[in-house]
Amino acid sequence: MSRLDAYIGIDPGMSGALALYVPADDGPPELKYELRIEDMPVLKADGGSMLDHWRLATVLDGWRTHYYIQGVALERVSAMPDQGVTSSFNFGASFGAVKQAVASAGLHFTLISPATWKAIYGLRGGRENKAASAEKAIALFPAIKPLMYGPRGGVKDGRAEAVLLAHYGSKLRNA
Repeated sequence: MSRLDAYIGIDPGMSGALALYVPADDGPPELKYELRIEDMPVLKADGGSMLDHWRLATVLDGWRTHYYIQGVALERVSAMPDQGVTSSFNFGASFGAVKQAVASAGLHFTLISPATWKAIYGLRGGRENKAASAEKAIALFPAIKPLMYGPRGGVKDGRAEAVLLAHYGSKLRNA
């Protein structure tokens, strides 16, 4: 089996995700791509959550081994005004760890602001618009619909946003 060109999208939050997108030129429309989605690996520690650095590195290394990763579209995030100091610190530390994991895997990443990539898909920012990301991802890739919702029916917006970032990254690379 030959290795295929692929693109990774990462929503770096603790409820974020990583998506690997492999576009294909042949076959029926529903098979013209391959998508792999992983929730951001998280450990429970001291009553909270923290990034599982080892699992993140393992996922990235596995993808790098089996695909030609053409680029990583990493959402450029920042602290939110209503976040506390501890939350902002933890969020920033996790974002830095994700950037380092990508770089350590030997992958090139591009930081993309939410406003930039969401505008391409006609999405608006804000917590109230998370379901729209899932709807857009499902419209592009209907087979992923079961992966966009949790066991209680809630939207897994980190997965949807990672998928859209990977797709957007492929368009950037091929522009």
